[in-house]
Amino acid sequence: MGSERMEMRKRQMSTIQETPGAAQAQHSTGNRGSNACCFCWCCCCSCSCLTVRNQDEERARRTSHELQAEGIPNCEESPAPTLEEVNAWAQSFDKLMLTPAGRNAFREFLRTEFSEENMLFWMACEELKQESNKSVIEEKARLIYEDYISILSPKEVSLDSRVREVINRNMLEPSQHTFDDAQLQIYTLMHRDSYPRFMNSAIYKDLLQSLSEKSVET
Repeated sequence: MGSERMEMRKRQMSTIQETPGAAQAQHSTGNRGSNACCFCWCCCCSCSCLTVRNQDEERARRTSHELQAEGIPNCEESPAPTLEEVNAWAQSFDKLMLTPAGRNAFREFLRTEFSEENMLFWMACEELKQESNKSVIEEKARLIYEDYISILSPKEVSLDSRVREVINRNMLEPSQHTFDDAQLQIYTLMHRDSYPRFMNSAIYKDLLQSLSEKSVET
């Protein structure tokens, strides 16, 4: 009987000693569950942070794109050209480029030849020359470079290596005249290459005929 009581007491003591370990293990398991939950929360938080950061980056790209889009001039506002003006366009390229109506008509033609970027670049250079604020000049020069000079741009204009080297040097300290050499080269290209085709185009001939008919009617 005494030995049986001793045996039962040993078993009880053994059970009591094992119970804290099990409780501790259960507590540890609970902590792991809590940590796992915390880890999942951190992952979700990280994903949320990445989402917000991606949205911010997208918004910045969109703002930059909108700023660049603002740098692309729409057709210039001008009164309808007169018959005399349209006839004068045939006399010289300079006279065509002198008036907003002439530039608009020529630009419309260039669009049909997928070379509108030449006129856009020339106009952007003219706009740059009117600026006097240093920070505005630097920003516009950067946009012009990205839009029309960079080889990565879909609107890159055709320039020789000498002119590109001049531009790269000028971009170290941008000014109103950073792109003067390039602007002259593109102007010459439009004069020699596109202007003769414009004079024989339906755009010019239809406009001339329309104004001539109106002149006869009056």
